[in-house]
Amino acid sequence: MSTQKTVLQEAGTVEESSLRLDVEKAEQIIDALNTDLAATYTFYHQIRKHHWNVEGAEFRDLHIFLGEFAEDLEAAADEQAERLQALGGVPVAGMQALAERSPVEPEDEDVYDIRTSLENDLEMGGDIIETMREHIEVAQNLGDHATAHILREELTELEENVHHLEHYLEDDSLKQ
Repeated sequence: MSTQKTVLQEAGTVEESSLRLDVEKAEQIIDALNTDLAATYTFYHQIRKHHWNVEGAEFRDLHIFLGEFAEDLEAAADEQAERLQALGGVPVAGMQALAERSPVEPEDEDVYDIRTSLENDLEMGGDIIETMREHIEVAQNLGDHATAHILREELTELEENVHHLEHYLEDDSLKQ
C-alpha cells in the first residue's frame, strides 16, 4: 500500500466540469445524486441479504429474482456515482457516510421469514421511488436533462422490480 497521500478532491466539494453546468446547479444535483447513491446502496445490501437468506417453496424463483434485483441496484449505484463525478462532485463511498446520507433505514441483522423481508423491501423501494421522482424534477428544473434521463431510466427499472415484489406478496391464486 502506498504511503503517499495526495487528496485530489475533498469529499463534499464540487469543481467545475467540462459538462458546463453552473457549479451552483451542479451542487444541488450532486447532493441529490449522493442521496440516491446512499439509498441505492442501502437497498442493494438489504436485497442481497434477502437473496442469501430466502427459504421456502419459492426459494429458487425468489433467489434468482433477488439476485438480479441486487445486480440492477449495483449497476444503478455505479451509474449515479459516475454521473455525479462527471458533474464535478465526489461520490459518497464510506460505509458510515453512506449510512448517514441514506434517506432509508435498513432492517436489522436478524433473518426474517421471506414475506416479512419482501414487505420491508416493498416499503424501502417505495420510499426510494418517491425520492428519485423528486430528484428527477430537480435535475430537470436545473437544466440537467442528462441526469434527469439517467434517473428516469433507473426509476423505470426500480419501479418494475418493486412491482414484482408486490406480486410475490399477493395471495396465491391457486389456493381454493
